[in-house]
Amino acid sequence: MGTKDATPITEQVHTRAPYWQDVPDEKWMDWRWQMSNRLNNVEELDAVIRLTDSEKKALGSSGLFRVDITPYFASLIDPDDPHCPVRKQVIPTAREMVPFQSMMEDSLAEDKHSPVPGLVHRYPDRVLMLVTTQCASYCRYCTRSRIVGDPTQTFSRKEFDAQIEYIESTPQIRDVLLSGGDPMVLAPKLLDMILSRLRAIPHVEIIRIGSRVPVFLPMRVDEAFCEMISQYHPFWLNIHVNHPNEITPELAAACDRLTRAGVPLGNQSVLLAGVNDSVHIQRQLVHDLVKIRVRPYYLYQCDLVEGSGHFRTSVSRGIEIMEGLRGHTSGYAVPTYVVDAPGGGGKIPVTPNYLLAQSPDKVVLRNFEGFITTYQEPDDYDPHEINALEAKTPRRLEPGQEGIHGLLDGQRMFIEPEGFGNVHARGGAEHRLRSGSLTQKWQPLGVGAIEHNKQAPAQLDTAAEEGAEGEQDDND
Repeated sequence: MGTKDATPITEQVHTRAPYWQDVPDEKWMDWRWQMSNRLNNVEELDAVIRLTDSEKKALGSSGLFRVDITPYFASLIDPDDPHCPVRKQVIPTAREMVPFQSMMEDSLAEDKHSPVPGLVHRYPDRVLMLVTTQCASYCRYCTRSRIVGDPTQTFSRKEFDAQIEYIESTPQIRDVLLSGGDPMVLAPKLLDMILSRLRAIPHVEIIRIGSRVPVFLPMRVDEAFCEMISQYHPFWLNIHVNHPNEITPELAAACDRLTRAGVPLGNQSVLLAGVNDSVHIQRQLVHDLVKIRVRPYYLYQCDLVEGSGHFRTSVSRGIEIMEGLRGHTSGYAVPTYVVDAPGGGGKIPVTPNYLLAQSPDKVVLRNFEGFITTYQEPDDYDPHEINALEAKTPRRLEPGQEGIHGLLDGQRMFIEPEGFGNVHARGGAEHRLRSGSLTQKWQPLGVGAIEHNKQAPAQLDTAAEEGAEGEQDDND
């Protein structure tokens, strides 16, 4: 029997907030109209949503991280519920202005890993390329709130040139992730130029975009956009959905257009208190994502950035959620829960403990139900047989970034913190037992010699020799 392609998802116009009922469909579905009519102050938002005193106070404060909400996304907010999970993500409250312990401006130390402006080279074989500071709407827990949102700041053509020249001259880079801000708010010709220049670099294998535009502004994912990115395969795209209420017919249609253009889709979500810190909400989220052909990729612990304190959960809560996903749903619906390490350590996966014990010939494991089993290790496995094959595969890692694998692979014997050797030297020099000629027979200093350290080294040596002779006489 032959197979038949599934019928494309029919474009549907989502129920709009009453405020926009009279807007013609052709305008509502025009992404440029949506961008031009974003809400960003008390008067505009109060006409659509019943703002609380806390929200009004935050919106009226100076120095607040930028607020802009597309009419489409504002229509997903429950206007009467201050605890609406969509509302909490984009409308500030007074709690956003409360500092917290460990709050940082650049919690991931991206600036420290930036060889040229806008390029972050944290991992050996991939880079993060920041191409804009603008977004369709602004998440209140934004990791890059230190640079994102300023309408007067943007990346110049000169900075794009420097970023691309660095990638061209660094052959171990095989994967380039475009982010910002949001690359999908760039002018189509500018985004096309960046993608074409990256695709012309021989050692760049994968190009990715991380974007929340399909969620904030699904109208942007039109046929022209899909046709443009289909020229640059292998091209991947990760979207950012935090709650099932964000998955609408418009988002489903946008994802359908992307997958039909050959783009694999993933989702990166952030664990947010009062939004999605529930096993049941997370399970519903991943189920709804895979139904629109989006694979859950990462679940992030909230970063330590200014304004995000009220969104933070405990890591133990995240582990509890993972316990409720693994085994309770399909494996491809389970994201990797990560803490993006403060200080620039990168993403560290955190999971429940399924490996209970191990010995040279056996491991003890448990499953999601608490069933405990053993797995017998092979007794004839020789890992050294792979050496010949590995020798034919060129290494492309940045020297010094092999990490734990480098220890296991025999490239290094230890990894030490910066300054470790100096700290443990305690100001010492060459050990006294190795001073002078290496052929000289070692002699003990004798009891009490430490108390007479004020003697000159030559006197100590003489005392040691005399002590040794005396011992020899006594022994004789």
